[in-house]
Amino acid sequence: MTYVQLDHPFPIPPDTASVREVAPGILWIRMPLPFALDHINLWALADGDGWTVVDTGVGNDETLAHWDSLLAGPLGGKPITRLICTHFHPDHMGLAGPLCQRFGIRLTATIGEWTYGRMLMLEGGEDYIDNQVDHYRRCGYDRDLLDGVRERSGGYKDRITWIPANVSVIRHGDRLTIGGQAWQVFTGNGHSPEHACLYCPDLNVLISGDQILPRISPVVGVWPQEPDSDPLSQFMDSLERLKTAFPADCLVLPSHKLPFRGLHERADELLAHHHQRLALALECCTQPSTALEVLRRLFQRPLDPHQTGFAAGETVAHLNHLIHSGQVVRSEDADGVWIYGKS
Repeated sequence: MTYVQLDHPFPIPPDTASVREVAPGILWIRMPLPFALDHINLWALADGDGWTVVDTGVGNDETLAHWDSLLAGPLGGKPITRLICTHFHPDHMGLAGPLCQRFGIRLTATIGEWTYGRMLMLEGGEDYIDNQVDHYRRCGYDRDLLDGVRERSGGYKDRITWIPANVSVIRHGDRLTIGGQAWQVFTGNGHSPEHACLYCPDLNVLISGDQILPRISPVVGVWPQEPDSDPLSQFMDSLERLKTAFPADCLVLPSHKLPFRGLHERADELLAHHHQRLALALECCTQPSTALEVLRRLFQRPLDPHQTGFAAGETVAHLNHLIHSGQVVRSEDADGVWIYGKS
């Protein structure tokens, strides 16, 4: 894939447990992640006598220790007075419980993200695990892959501490005052249920979370809880709305990779990417195929079981989009495995 040329005004990220100012009163923090994508960007916004922090990092002792160092050092001993989580994924909400408890604050998030995270934290029944296994069986997984699904079911809880039992809800269009400046809440969809972005007109800065990233596409997947959903339509609509809502030259602060300018160009690039993937998925359905068979054509590099799960989610998202647009039909074989073919 040939990428558009984006402007990266801050080409060198801060070291772990250090900060870099990217706009007046906005500090860039980078935390390690135990995944192939090995980092997350967090943001501390000067807010009176403390900090409004956006996202937390994954829920483990290492990240909590980094927070201890940051708070005692680069953040000047000032407390976190508000915690905003863009969405429920563990690298974003994983330490919400301990940080809120330590500073006596309430988590700020959209109701969709808080609810989903809280639900996954509490899930553990056999019906949940059975639904996970059945979904991927319908995708065409073999016995070995299904054994892995069963073993990893409930893995969300392994990457968080806890999600607080209450929440201060934000919604699309809300205005927050942080450090005396107005920040607008923009919610996007597709990557997660109700992903919150934050925009400050005075600074022309957009904290985008995972809704738009400079060099990778966030995972847009269909998951076992909503097997017939069309998140790709929601994601592409969100990209169009981002272009309408915010200036092309705003400074975008993403959760992964480098801050950038070139919001509209990057949104168009992601839209083109998914249209290309849709065309390839449709071609795969010339012959009746399972989701796993389509996956192996869409993702031809080696995938570990964890990556295969994400790839399955993305594959079914593209197939469901083609179903919703009338280009593909889904049937079942004698074992209930989904079969996709051109309509």
